[in-house]
Amino acid sequence: MTIVCTPIHTHADLALTAAAAGSHVLLEKPPTPTLAGFDDLARGIAATGRACQVGFQSLGSHALPYVRALMTAGSIGDVVGIGAAGAWQRDASYYTRAPWAGRRSLHGRPVVDGALTNPFAHATATALALDGAAEGLRDVQVELFRANAIEADDTSCLRLVTARGTPIAVAATLCAERSTEPYLVVHGAHGRIVLEYRTGRVRLETGGRLRTTEHGATDLLVNLVDHIRDPGVALLVPLAATRGFMEVVETVRLATEPVEVPAEHRVLDTSGRLPAVGGAERRRRGRARRRRSRAVLRARPALDP
Repeated sequence: MTIVCTPIHTHADLALTAAAAGSHVLLEKPPTPTLAGFDDLARGIAATGRACQVGFQSLGSHALPYVRALMTAGSIGDVVGIGAAGAWQRDASYYTRAPWAGRRSLHGRPVVDGALTNPFAHATATALALDGAAEGLRDVQVELFRANAIEADDTSCLRLVTARGTPIAVAATLCAERSTEPYLVVHGAHGRIVLEYRTGRVRLETGGRLRTTEHGATDLLVNLVDHIRDPGVALLVPLAATRGFMEVVETVRLATEPVEVPAEHRVLDTSGRLPAVGGAERRRRGRARRRRSRAVLRARPALDP
C-alpha cells in the first residue's frame, strides 16, 4: 500500500506509478489539479485493478450517514439547499513552506492551491456527499479574492447546483480576524441541520426544538485496509466519488485570477499580526445561512447559524 501525500501537481503521476507497481493507494486531496488529469488518473487506476481511496477525512465521519438519514426521513422537510462556511488564519509561513503553496501553477504545471480547493476542500466535498452528487454538476460559479501576496485565492465564494438540483454555497477565508470551526448547514422547509464536519457534531433544529449529537469517524486508511482484505467492504471515498469536487477544482483553475482585496477592507487579525479581511467572517456566515454566494465584500452580514 502507498500513501501519496505530496504536492498537488505530483499526485497523479505518483498514484499511477504506485498502482502500476501493484500497490493500492491512499491519495491526498485534491486528487489532481485538473479535470482531464483526474479522468486520466481514474482510467489508469482502473486498468491496474488497484484500489484508490481519496483522503477526504471528513467523509469518514459517522455524522454523514446520520445527517443523510435525517434528510431522507424528512426531519427538516424538503431540502432546499446546503451552505458551508469556514474561517481560518494562515500566516506568511503557510505560503512560504513550499514552492507550490498558494500557487495557481508552478513551472507551467497547474497547482490550484487555493482556499476552496485545498484547506476548505472538505467543505465542498462533504456538501456534495450529503446531496449524493458524485458528478454531473449543473452549474458552478466562483468568486476568488486574495489579501496575501500570492497567486491563488485566500478568500473565496462558490455557488453550484448539483445534478439533483440542489443549490450549494460555500464561503471560505484563510484571512479571518479569528479562527472558527467550519460547518455545513442543510436547509429544509421546516428546519435545518448544522454539521461541524471536523468534530462530527450535529445540531438538528426543527419545530422550535434543538437536538445535538456527536459522532465518531472511520479512519480512511483503516477502511482501505479492510477493503483490500475484503472487497465486500466498500471504500468510503473511492476516486470516482470525487469527480463532482473535481469539477469545482476545474472551475477555479479556469477562473480569472483572484481579485486583490482593496486596502480599505484589509485589517489585522485579533492578534494584530496577520492580514485579515474585515467583516469576512460575518459575511461567510451569512452566505452559509442564505445559501447563496455573493462577493465577499458586498454581502450583508448575518447572525451565526
